[in-house]
Amino acid sequence: MPPIPDRILGIDPGLNITGYGVLDVCAGKLKLVEAGVVRGHCRSSLTRRVADIFEGVAEVIAALQPSVLALEQLYSHYNRPRTAILMGHARGVICLAGAQAGIPVVHYPSTQVKRILTGSGRATKLQVQRAIMHELGLIEPPEPPDVADALAIALCHYYLKDRPTVRGLAE
Repeated sequence: MPPIPDRILGIDPGLNITGYGVLDVCAGKLKLVEAGVVRGHCRSSLTRRVADIFEGVAEVIAALQPSVLALEQLYSHYNRPRTAILMGHARGVICLAGAQAGIPVVHYPSTQVKRILTGSGRATKLQVQRAIMHELGLIEPPEPPDVADALAIALCHYYLKDRPTVRGLAE
């Protein structure tokens, strides 16, 4: 019987577009299982958007059965504190979906994800897309960029999973 792969779900949270990417790790090899987006209806209330995100992520978890959920850590810019507060809502329902499914949720700062994949914590979206293409052997960049970011988070977890001191927030 073949070994059961580790399955990593990477998520780039957003209130309008939440990117996700699922990777299998088997015998040290990576395989892209699925990638896409969960949409919160942008003209809906905040309550409806977070409900859409929760339901969509819960469906992805139920369908693809990941063993871990890797999530971009929240960051805040002093000029836009409201954005961080709103993003906290999206991250909260994503964490809840993982907790209800009984899978661990790990957090990675975006600068760490970019540095692991591109060598620079300030890499552009295009640089991240190109790194994902190279790492996963894709012929086209993942679109929208939120999908590439989610795959980058999953890859970051793959590279750092055995180094708990650099994982980000403790659960």
